[in-house]
Amino acid sequence: MKSILSTKKLSKPQKQLFLNSGLSLVEHNAITIEVTYFKLPSEKIKNAIFTSKNSVNAVSGKVQIENCFCVGEKTADLANENGFHIQEIADYGKDLAGIIVQNYSEESFIFFCGNKRRDDIPEILKKNKIEFTEIEVYKTLLNPRSFSQEFDGILFFSPSAVQSFTDKNRLKDSTAFCIGKTTAAEAKKYTNNIITATQPSIENVIVQVVKYFKK
Repeated sequence: MKSILSTKKLSKPQKQLFLNSGLSLVEHNAITIEVTYFKLPSEKIKNAIFTSKNSVNAVSGKVQIENCFCVGEKTADLANENGFHIQEIADYGKDLAGIIVQNYSEESFIFFCGNKRRDDIPEILKKNKIEFTEIEVYKTLLNPRSFSQEFDGILFFSPSAVQSFTDKNRLKDSTAFCIGKTTAAEAKKYTNNIITATQPSIENVIVQVVKYFKK
């Protein structure tokens, strides 16, 4: 039986996708999220940028937001559940920044992010002289663990998860299944056996795993 490691504990519906796949699943939260103390510029914000569900969770219930600009469907869904209006969604930060430059260049933004945020959005907004304020609302902490067994496939959902796993383990012959290009770029430092999800979602990563090992 092929063994799979998920570097994030999966929900019941996500685990259902493994049913009848003949794969054995091990789960470990390779990273932990810690909400940090932060000051809001005001109780009402016109335009907010969210690149992850973690930042939405961190500000939820603390501020009113008129328009949300989100990276990822899941981020947008959570923002919507929290009563925020979704103005724009893109799969990647650089794509969202491109939409902002194209259509909202006269606006100003609050960018809620974590301590390990990518540079794409700030760099593109600065380059195009779009006014924004960055507020760090959470920290990503590595939670490395050493595994004695080798896995046929490992699921990675962020570059930080790759860093956490490789801190105490080697990828060797394992295939790395990555949620997106950024995570795949981090995994590329350790292996060439990489499969990237066709959609940046946990569910799609699982679909790729099941499909790959069905061959």
